Amino acid sequence: MPSSHRVVIAVFPDVDLLDVTGPAEVFSLANRETGGRAGYEVRLAGPVAGEVRTSAGVRLLTDMAFDDVGGHVDTLLVPGAVDMTDEGPLPRIDGTVVEWVRETAPHARRVASVCVGAHVLAAAGLLDGKTATTHWSTAAQLAADHPDVTVDPDPIFVRADRGRLWTGAGISACLDLSLALVAEDLGEQTALAVARQLVMYLKRQGGQSQFSVPLSRPAASRREIDELRLWIAEHLDEDLSAHALATRMCLSERHFARVFKQETGTSPAAYVEAARTEVARRLLETTDCALDQVATAAGFGSVETLHRAFRRQLATTPAAYRRRFRTQAA
Repeated sequence: MPSSHRVVIAVFPDVDLLDVTGPAEVFSLANRETGGRAGYEVRLAGPVAGEVRTSAGVRLLTDMAFDDVGGHVDTLLVPGAVDMTDEGPLPRIDGTVVEWVRETAPHARRVASVCVGAHVLAAAGLLDGKTATTHWSTAAQLAADHPDVTVDPDPIFVRADRGRLWTGAGISACLDLSLALVAEDLGEQTALAVARQLVMYLKRQGGQSQFSVPLSRPAASRREIDELRLWIAEHLDEDLSAHALATRMCLSERHFARVFKQETGTSPAAYVEAARTEVARRLLETTDCALDQVATAAGFGSVETLHRAFRRQLATTPAAYRRRFRTQAA
């Protein structure tokens, strides 16, 4: 990594505040953790030099105008902004920002977007033929507007083009993306040290889902179903068959299955398997437990059942998942 690692973050009216300040804080902490050896130099650039009002109402002061950035940019970071409409959030695509990104990107060692900033990269033509992610709420629009981009709405960030191009989900995932950039520059130990300073529970890897199983399902209109979902999460090593759950709800098995699917969008068996798979994933990421121990702790009962669930849920094996997402801190 160069001794002076110049990070330029684009800012513009109504930009999401955390998209800007989150990465800046990560790079600042990396400097502190290495006694300044990291060499990160963060600069904010806007359409004009001066004050910029963010979506949170907090005002930022840019270091320079786009025209003054010059040629040397090690990391170009593009955050996002949204306009709220009756149809939901609409990513803001500012022509001035898009044109500047298109002109600046070829001179940067790597380019990264945060949240709906991926829409700006796509508009600049940087994502054509590549896989990218963005905030889950605008992923369908990104795919529709840019059919040449392979949009994956699930990961918290995607690394493409041999590490030259990164796209991140929103909004707190900007921290995970920034930590991954630090890990690429300085190694996992420094990135983990920064994560500890941020009091992050885990430095998440890019392929992890934006949502846990409970968050990925809509809230039920029936309170007892939401209470059952919480109970399931706390009793994954017990009998969670449809019959057992129906008995707990004092319903017939057939009626229970119909109500559960109506409220959650999935069958009881599929929901339980997804919840158990999530626990197994966390154990594979953060512990050295043998596969039989992981299977028991997650409620699968056997390694064979664990394997079948991983193939259905993640299209991979537990061992392959561990190799990819195992954290050094475990």
